[in-house]
Amino acid sequence: MSSEGQDAKKQKKGCLIVVSGPSGVGKSTIIEKFLKNDTGSRFSVSYTTRQKRDREINGKDYYFVDNSTFREMIEKGLFLEWENVHNYLYGTPRQEVLDIMQKGTDVILDIDVKGALSVKEKCINAHLIFIAPPSKDELIRRLTVRGEKEIALRMKSTEEEIAQKDQFEYTITNIELSQAYEDFKKTIEHVRRTAYGKNNS
Repeated sequence: MSSEGQDAKKQKKGCLIVVSGPSGVGKSTIIEKFLKNDTGSRFSVSYTTRQKRDREINGKDYYFVDNSTFREMIEKGLFLEWENVHNYLYGTPRQEVLDIMQKGTDVILDIDVKGALSVKEKCINAHLIFIAPPSKDELIRRLTVRGEKEIALRMKSTEEEIAQKDQFEYTITNIELSQAYEDFKKTIEHVRRTAYGKNNS
């Protein structure tokens, strides 16, 4: 490769890929599996004010902070987007996302639908992927198995989120996890080809 080609490669920015969908639909599982097998992308860890669950790791799943810390970050403009979801605050760190993309690495966000659409308004080149459940009943079953509380409230949010899926570029229905994962990989490959011909899944 010529020195000009190498310089162009170094200067190439990564894609911003935003994944959304109802709670319990399998987003985190699909993303985690993808990241284990992909060298060209990184997960952007969000901040949240909710309590850490037993299996979660601070700094890996989320940055867990109190309300006052989160509010200070809002005032300082440190979030690319932030939302109040079920009375807890969630936010995407702006500088972390920009730093990763500057290095030519794709960034994957796992955020709610409102947050995804907010990112799209600010970053017109962001690519939005919606993960949908096969049915309302199946999603309720998954939430119940996961031990979620306030399922009725979550289902109300789910209906609102699904109503907005047409605003996303891509929709993947998670009927069976292995197939949904394969569909996700193909979608990322398409995003990369569309963006800059990158194909390093």
